[in-house]
Amino acid sequence: MKRPVFFVLLLCFGFQFTSSQEWMTNLGIAQRLAQVQNKMVLMVWEESTQYQYPVYVYNQKGNKVLIYNLFEDEEISPLIWEHFVPVIVSEYEYEKWYNKLKGKRSLAYMNKFNDDSIKILDINGNILNVTSFTDEIQNVSKIIQKYSLNTAFMQSELETYKNEKSFYSAYFLASKYLDMSLYLHRDARKEIVKLSDIYLKEAVGFVGDEKEADKDVLKQRCVLLEIQQSLYLKRPKRVIRRLKKMKEKDVLESNKPFVAFLYYTAYMSLKESEKAEAWKSDISSLNLKKAELLINLNS
Repeated sequence: MKRPVFFVLLLCFGFQFTSSQEWMTNLGIAQRLAQVQNKMVLMVWEESTQYQYPVYVYNQKGNKVLIYNLFEDEEISPLIWEHFVPVIVSEYEYEKWYNKLKGKRSLAYMNKFNDDSIKILDINGNILNVTSFTDEIQNVSKIIQKYSLNTAFMQSELETYKNEKSFYSAYFLASKYLDMSLYLHRDARKEIVKLSDIYLKEAVGFVGDEKEADKDVLKQRCVLLEIQQSLYLKRPKRVIRRLKKMKEKDVLESNKPFVAFLYYTAYMSLKESEKAEAWKSDISSLNLKKAELLINLNS
């Protein structure tokens, strides 16, 4: 069988497909492989490999076992490869990467970026596990349980954004991450919402590239998506408060169905069905199904 060009490229870079695969050392290649395999990237800085890096892992009996060096143990390597694409990134990449992030990320994000702990990245290099507490010795099994995500759900949005960064590709990816969070554990959901917000902020930055006649609509749509984040964090009262601050006359026509969706979902989440009913007729059948998922989440 003829191998796809991408896998031929991997072999050219010296990547071997073996039962106990070594970590990759090229972030770009790792990201492309993660895209093909619908996985997240597990990344550490090269300096972390210069000393013993102990981690915990649960064995088949559920007992916690100490692995003395994450980068040399032949048993843990296949486990990591099963769930992530692991990569060691050279310190020479640090400054270039840092300059891209400087002033665009939170202090917590930059602290995570700078430290020696395991970082879980999406295929675009954005860190997911920003707020996760880092123990002195990390538990790889817990990392897998929380962050081993199958990104096939958002494959199209990830590919579109990867091919061309624009308002629409960033906005739809932000929205898709929110939808994905519905199917995750509560703790992981909070971090996915924060990851989504990175793309939403990018979308806001791209508004200026769109047609003048569309800019106000798109800016408002971003505000509404930001309000929607609170539904995924089980804060429907906050959604109502923020919506009420928007005057009805200021809601642009094309965004009215979005506003209706938010009001309906928030009121139903608060078990105020009479108030919710006033908005239901303006919502599509597809968004009613989505509303139902959010209402169940907030119950």
